[in-house]
Amino acid sequence: MVKNVMDWVEDRTGAVSGVKHLLYEEIPGSSGWHQVLGSVAMFCFLVQFVTGILLALNYAPTPPDAHASLRFILTELTGGRLIRGLHHWGASMMIVVVCLHMIQVFLWGSYKKPREATWMLGVVLLLLTLGFGLTGYLLPWDNRAYWGTVVTTQITAKAPLAGPYILRLMGSDNGQIGVQTFARFYGAHVLLLPPLMMLLIGLHVFLVRRHGVAPAPVETAPAKKFYPGQVFKDTLAIFIMFSILFALATLARVPLGKIADPTDSTYIPRPEWYFLFLFQILKFFEGPLEIIGSMVLPGVAVGLLFATPFLDRGAAVKLRQRTFAIGIVFLAAIGWGGLTVAAMRSTPYKEPWQNFTAEEVAAVGAFRQAKCWQCHGVIPGDHKAGPNLADITIHEERDALVAHFKISAPDSGLRDLQLRQLATFMRKLDDESVGAIASAPGPVVGGAMLYMKSNCGICHSINGAGGKTGTPLNGVAKRRNRAWMEGHFIDPQKYSPKTIMPRYAFDAAGMASMLAYMETLKD
Repeated sequence: MVKNVMDWVEDRTGAVSGVKHLLYEEIPGSSGWHQVLGSVAMFCFLVQFVTGILLALNYAPTPPDAHASLRFILTELTGGRLIRGLHHWGASMMIVVVCLHMIQVFLWGSYKKPREATWMLGVVLLLLTLGFGLTGYLLPWDNRAYWGTVVTTQITAKAPLAGPYILRLMGSDNGQIGVQTFARFYGAHVLLLPPLMMLLIGLHVFLVRRHGVAPAPVETAPAKKFYPGQVFKDTLAIFIMFSILFALATLARVPLGKIADPTDSTYIPRPEWYFLFLFQILKFFEGPLEIIGSMVLPGVAVGLLFATPFLDRGAAVKLRQRTFAIGIVFLAAIGWGGLTVAAMRSTPYKEPWQNFTAEEVAAVGAFRQAKCWQCHGVIPGDHKAGPNLADITIHEERDALVAHFKISAPDSGLRDLQLRQLATFMRKLDDESVGAIASAPGPVVGGAMLYMKSNCGICHSINGAGGKTGTPLNGVAKRRNRAWMEGHFIDPQKYSPKTIMPRYAFDAAGMASMLAYMETLKD
């Protein structure tokens, strides 16, 4: 019966003979483990393709709803956090594997005649892989995604002659990120790049099959079949790769930050790790020279990659004799690694709660004062009587939540305004908010509550929220020492004669909390 079915399939489609030709095709005897990376890279793309479809089925591709839909995926969709983890870490792994594959081809000199077109197509595939990372960066629509994309559009705008046209193509004529920009990034990421990638991967595989796997310069081993030896090596390499990816997706929780806030000018944007080297290069070229770091050097690097088969037209030699190629890879790795580490070291670190407004930090204090933690866990896996806030999305209206707080914690001592602020905070829960409930220091939270109770936000702003009459308080600890700040609260006119700030007679504990909060406000 099986034979009859296989004969029918072969007669109608030719698939059986095609698979046999693929599996039993001869490859050089020198083929081995160093040639598994191409198959691993293709599998990485398949993982991205499948997980991308699963995410898209539950994702709302509009700026107001994107963040909420991703929160839904993470907290309510079965396996949603695993799917997102596979997609997130898979993007980084795919870039790593594609780069390693190109390094292997470069070191072995497998780009030489007649494989020039195969190499150049591989360069295009690398650029498309980076394009996936660039266009997908905006889609979570949190602060990190928004401000990182703002930096991208600003760099793009500096392209000679073409800058304004590229900005228009990106839907960001005025340099702002809005609905049109989001739609075009989403369209490129989901509708344009995947079919283009599949087409070029198919063409790349066709060229590899046409010209065969590059043999060793002096091939002494007899030719062998692709199956079973090389198939086993490819399969084992794919299994190891996916095991690492699955472990990352399971153990390394991918956070969802605060919803994008275009008014939050204090947020410090940083690109993904694979673009950090370019971010660091830009620091060496300021003003009119910035175009060198943003356009000229990357353009030269890509141009050299394309030209490699035509610059190196010598005869193929053994790997240990390709000292110049090994030196180039070594220097490139040192340069890329050094720039990436320098960019990471120069990034000012902020605890997630340090990006919060005073009202949000005070809401953390209200949560603690109402002892909500007795029923609700805020750390993944902390199971209590009520739902764990790290794993749910709150849909109740604000008034319903306020009523719930009053019933659940009638003796909390919180005012109606504080309860409404807590309800607003709960309705906007994300991973950073939940994390802040557990990690924000008690004195800082107390200082934020005192700040809100004293109506300091009428005149002063923190993280872009608040009044504009007084001085913004971010970075105040750099400008003033602790004694000056304490004295200014007690007798403002002594330190700022023209100020309209009233005196604040905080007790010792209140003053300590307020100063602790002021000292955590970073630029």
